[in-house]
Parts: sequence; C-alpha cells; structure tokens
Amino acid sequence: MLRAESGRPKQISYKGEVDIVTESDRRSEELIVKRLREHFPDHAIVAEEGARNPASAAGAKYCWHVDPLDGTTNFAHGYPCFAVSIGLVENEEPIAGVVFNPIADELFSAARGEGAYLNGKLIRVSSVEKLEYSLVATGFPTHHRKRSANMDYYWEYTLRSHGVRRDGSAALDLCSVACGRFDAFWEFNLNSWDTAAGVMLVREAGGIVTDFAGQPYRPGGHDMLASNGQIHEQMRDVATHISGGATKAGLR
Repeated sequence: MLRAESGRPKQISYKGEVDIVTESDRRSEELIVKRLREHFPDHAIVAEEGARNPASAAGAKYCWHVDPLDGTTNFAHGYPCFAVSIGLVENEEPIAGVVFNPIADELFSAARGEGAYLNGKLIRVSSVEKLEYSLVATGFPTHHRKRSANMDYYWEYTLRSHGVRRDGSAALDLCSVACGRFDAFWEFNLNSWDTAAGVMLVREAGGIVTDFAGQPYRPGGHDMLASNGQIHEQMRDVATHISGGATKAGLR
C-alpha cells in the first residue's frame, strides 16, 4: 500500500508544529492493527497514530509496538527512505521484530536467539574497530528542536568519524547498523514504536544497544546508542565529554 501511495499527492495534517501525519500513516496502521488483533487478541498494541488494544500496555505480558510509517516527512516529500516497523515486547524486553522498506523491497527480521536477517539471509554488524573509520547516523526531534542538545553530538561525531548520516528513519538506521552499513546510531527521545524492532535486529546481528550511561536500552528510553560493539565505548566516551558541557550550558 505504501509503495503504491508513495508517488501520489499526499493529504498532510500536523500533530504539532512540524510533526506531520498523512492518510497513508493511518491506513497502514489500521491494516496492521487489524491483522494483529485477529491473530493475537489478548496482546496489547501501542501504535504511533493512536490505535490501542483495550488491554493495558503497561501491565501486559506481550505488547506490539507499531510504527505504520517511520519516516513520514520523507514519504510526504517523495524522498524514498521510509519503513514499517513492528516489534514484539515480552515483559518490556524486545523478543521479535520486523522492519520493511517497501521502496527497496528489503525485509529485516529478527527473533530472540535466532539471529537477524535481510530478505532471509543472515546479517551481521560491521567489524570496524575505530570511531575515526566509522560511518554513523543520528536523527533530530520534531518537538522542542531548539532545546535539543543533539547538534553538539552531531558536531563532535562528525569531526571524529568518516561522517554522520541523517536519513530520517530511526527504524532503518537501526537496520543499517544491524547489516553493517552504519557502524553506530544514536538519538534522543525516541518512542517505543521507533525502536522496538530495530533493537532486536541490532542485538541479534551481534551489536550492542544501550543508553549513554551503558545500561541496556529499553524501547522508549531517553537516549539510545546502538553500535557494532567494537566502537561502543569510544562513542560513549565522546558522549560523556559532550554531556558534561551540555549540562553546564543548560541544554539537557
């Protein structure tokens, strides 16, 4: 559906100052939620555009986290970088996830203990060992952008790596870490539906996903750092240096 609608004029509305939503977001979510409810009627569902299962997501053993169109701004502008992300969490821990890029026809999938795959082929994170040889990625918030400290991180990581990419889809950025296209990805204030599937993919591909303090990341956490594991501590060292200055400046 998204592939077919990507080339058509978009009906756009705003959830905030610049946070847009299209009719395609809503139709995609309706389709996915309907299917999940048919097969897993007792599971909770948390989806970006508001669909909810009557069960309480906070107390549910199993909860699906659905982003029906990750990269809506890209989609609305005709930039072919967007995806559908569906992650399953058991007692707040990701256990399975799929991310589908309909334009590239790439399906990333993972389940706990079973590895990570791209179109059925096993994938692994990169083996790059130094930050200065790495290609990394990030994203920026649509809310409270002037109060975001991420420009400080963007600046420092740009100077210390091969470069920083900002493609506008956290789900695909995490997939790129999982398959070795990126060596690391960081971002702040992502929602659970942005990351539940991607976290599983990175971990099953041999990578690490934590917060900047080094604690295991859970979907919905304040800050995320995903990497191939080889450069994880180097990324954290830089973040620690930056966060000290940002805190003193009142940016965090």
